[in-house]
Amino acid sequence: GTEFINRVKKGGKLPLITSCSPGWIKFMEHFYPELMENVSTCKSPQQMFGALAKTYYAAKIGVDPKDVVVVSIMPCTAKKFECQRDEMCASGYQDVDFSLTTREAARMLKEKGIRLEEMPEEEFDDPLGISTGAAAVFGA
Repeated sequence: GTEFINRVKKGGKLPLITSCSPGWIKFMEHFYPELMENVSTCKSPQQMFGALAKTYYAAKIGVDPKDVVVVSIMPCTAKKFECQRDEMCASGYQDVDFSLTTREAARMLKEKGIRLEEMPEEEFDDPLGISTGAAAVFGA
């Protein structure tokens, strides 16, 4: 929201185009490079989380960021490409180390005989605080 407000107030490039999908970004880069200035400067949710895990969370728990491995489980295969992009390591560390598709994760669990519905309940850990749940409809 802040980026949009700043663009409106300061006469920046509009419309502001979402940056949440790496497939969409790649499409824009190849077919509409002249519109890349309209794309939000925000990283995708996957990359935002990875950057937070490697910086804020690593510092919070007293771990060297080089020892933090971030694995995301996402429905989109383009996330694999995204986490390998050069610009996805502004902190000096690759934001997300590995991205598995939901199918790959399900297959791995099945191969190991792990049935999530049979796993014991655990207390929720909230290292970044309680979520509002607003992102649940986002599907990133």
